[in-house]
Amino acid sequence: MIKRFIVICITIISSAAYAQQGTGSPYSFYGIGSLKSKGTVENRSMGGIGVYLDSIHINLRNPAAYAGKNVESFPFDGESRPIKFSVAGSMSDVTLKSNSGDAKTNSTIFDYIAMSVPVGKFGFGFGLMPYTSVGYGLDDVNDDDVIVNRYSGEGGVNKVFAGLGYQINDKLSVGVDFNYNFGNIQNTAIEVKYTPEGEVVEYQTREFNRSDLGGLNLNFGLAYKTMITEKLELSTTFTYTPGSSLKSENSRTISTVSLDASSLEVSAVSNTIDIDVDQTDLKLPSKFSIGAGIGQPNSWFVGSEYTFQKSSDFSNPVFPNNDSTFENASQISVGGFYIPNYKAFSGYLKRVVYRAGFNFANTGLVIKDESINEFGISFGLGLPVGSRSLFSNANLGLEFGKRGTTNKNLIQENFVNLNVSLSLNSRWFKQKKYN
Repeated sequence: MIKRFIVICITIISSAAYAQQGTGSPYSFYGIGSLKSKGTVENRSMGGIGVYLDSIHINLRNPAAYAGKNVESFPFDGESRPIKFSVAGSMSDVTLKSNSGDAKTNSTIFDYIAMSVPVGKFGFGFGLMPYTSVGYGLDDVNDDDVIVNRYSGEGGVNKVFAGLGYQINDKLSVGVDFNYNFGNIQNTAIEVKYTPEGEVVEYQTREFNRSDLGGLNLNFGLAYKTMITEKLELSTTFTYTPGSSLKSENSRTISTVSLDASSLEVSAVSNTIDIDVDQTDLKLPSKFSIGAGIGQPNSWFVGSEYTFQKSSDFSNPVFPNNDSTFENASQISVGGFYIPNYKAFSGYLKRVVYRAGFNFANTGLVIKDESINEFGISFGLGLPVGSRSLFSNANLGLEFGKRGTTNKNLIQENFVNLNVSLSLNSRWFKQKKYN
């Protein structure tokens, strides 16, 4: 059964990496797209919290997680912590609901590939993941329900990162991630004109914009863990990402296009003109999160986390939008896990990790004076695979939620996300022992 599940995980992740249609959300039209960097499948299955840190899972939310106790009596029998490797992909089904009707869209995406390597009190991590994703097709209609503008877009921003963590003492660790963000965003707009008789004019004007983005930013992390009773452990975390900027090399072309009268799809392109557009800087906002949780090690954990982002500072001077603004964003996440008996020698289900959580977020996007909020609940399983001494696992997560509103002719998204990952541990430099 587990081998079959691993094959399914690899198939889904491979399909996501190949398809890489990251989103179908109309809200990816705004800013630099919909946020995709939301942590590991384990994090997302617990409502998005990143406060829980251990020795067998990568935590992409807090670089202090790269460090940790160098030697643990269990599960590693006095040996050093293992090399950690993780890869993930996800699929999403979304119902788009408006006052005029419903539509469905789906997307698949490669979520991340990452590795963490312990070296004494230090730990190193590196990997690649999507940061934002753009993928939309929108029609602007007038009071007579006639299409007057058609918009489409694709692309997004990816993030490659390298991080360092250090274990100050048995309770406190710190870390920093160095992130390089890169990618491109392409937007197309067609103004649809009609004859006095209501027929589509043969030739229309299409505007195509492209921004090639790149820039560095940092993420600092702090983690503190201590036993408050003989069985209960307190975990607290803090992360901070300073404000930064993305260099944007911009281009714009204006073309004459012919539209199919029935579908309004482009059938021919002619008379393309390149327009000079200045290189600009996109200001990315600062962000911090603080979390706390309590639990019995290797048995259960419950925690919560608050995240604040000063997204009112976001700006895109090249392609401003008069219908939207940005306000400060925030999110509250609550979640945890339960393991019946992680040391069980019989009864596979006793060693399975059961996860659940929920979150509520103000995304920071405001359209027509309506704040775009998001709510989600999540469930997940961590299925042990391979050697019991290394605690590798395959992870399955489900997220249900909604984003947006139907007020003022806006769109509400009802989504279901399936997330899968492989979290594999290996000891590369195990010391030989002799009797």
